[in-house]
Amino acid sequence: MKNLKKIVLFFGLIFLSLVTFYFIKQPSYSIQTEGTLYVVNKTSQSITIFDLFEGNQIKELSLDIEPHEATVVNNPNRIVVTNYGSPDAAGKSITIINAENNTIVKKIDLGKSLRPHGIITLPEANKVGVVTDIGNHLSIVNIETGVLEKQIATQQDFSHLLVHHPKKPLIYVSNINSGSVSVIDIELDSVVKIIPFNNKAEGIDITPDGSELWVTNIEGNFISVIDTETNQITDRIHTGKTPLRLKFSVDGSYCLVSNASDGTVSVFDRKTKKQLTSIMIPGKKNILEKVLYRTPRPVGILMHPNGKYAFVSNYTAGRVEVIDMRNFTIVSSIKVGDMPDGLAFIN
Repeated sequence: MKNLKKIVLFFGLIFLSLVTFYFIKQPSYSIQTEGTLYVVNKTSQSITIFDLFEGNQIKELSLDIEPHEATVVNNPNRIVVTNYGSPDAAGKSITIINAENNTIVKKIDLGKSLRPHGIITLPEANKVGVVTDIGNHLSIVNIETGVLEKQIATQQDFSHLLVHHPKKPLIYVSNINSGSVSVIDIELDSVVKIIPFNNKAEGIDITPDGSELWVTNIEGNFISVIDTETNQITDRIHTGKTPLRLKFSVDGSYCLVSNASDGTVSVFDRKTKKQLTSIMIPGKKNILEKVLYRTPRPVGILMHPNGKYAFVSNYTAGRVEVIDMRNFTIVSSIKVGDMPDGLAFIN
């Protein structure tokens, strides 16, 4: 009987310690900075709207289909979200959200092109560019008029993400299954170059001056650096496992890469192409951490316009980790919905 009581007490203390540790280690937001963060939650089918100054959730806005990525259109401020869809039902539209009152304004159909994923804001007023995994188009959409103005075939398979050249009418699209980048001139409405790779191309970003394009290869675990004047690959940089996304700092000095299978974020010096550090996302150190945090899977990356912080969506843990760009450490976490992915910011 005494032994039974000891066993019960022992396991009771362990349980109490786990519960206490769990609540202590819940996401804690401790910084204070300007703006509102919009987090796209895939399986929650929602957008978490978080006040970065007050440190609290403003709203969780429900959508009727699984979203993936988001961008911001200003004057007036609107969030535009790609409606990717579930494994059983392919999406084919984008949702426009009024950022003044955080309500849905409208949905715009993308025609026969299915599973819209990557989305960017274009220099022209009220226009966004969207790429689709099925159909493989670059769609140019006027969100004010609700008109799908044109669709340009990427000429490749599984067109997933995109970036706009800061000085030229060029859009670069990463094509996962083709392992390539399509270079599209949106004034000529045509593909002007296909840049091939040997591995699957996914994450993509361009330096602020437009001179270099960096593209992650998710099977080979490296970044290909492309000279945008010649469209030639000039460097190969090794990363962690499954580098899904990458993003340059506001000043272009650094590039952050989310290594999904490693649970890390690599920081590279843009000029030297050397890794400066690797940031470990909580959840990988031991079994206890894995139970409490869930094994981390960093995906989306967003830079705060003030250059001080980076936001990283932690896909499996339902969190967004906040990285201080001055010392490359995690300084806060934000609890969001299930499977956070795309991120957007309104000042």
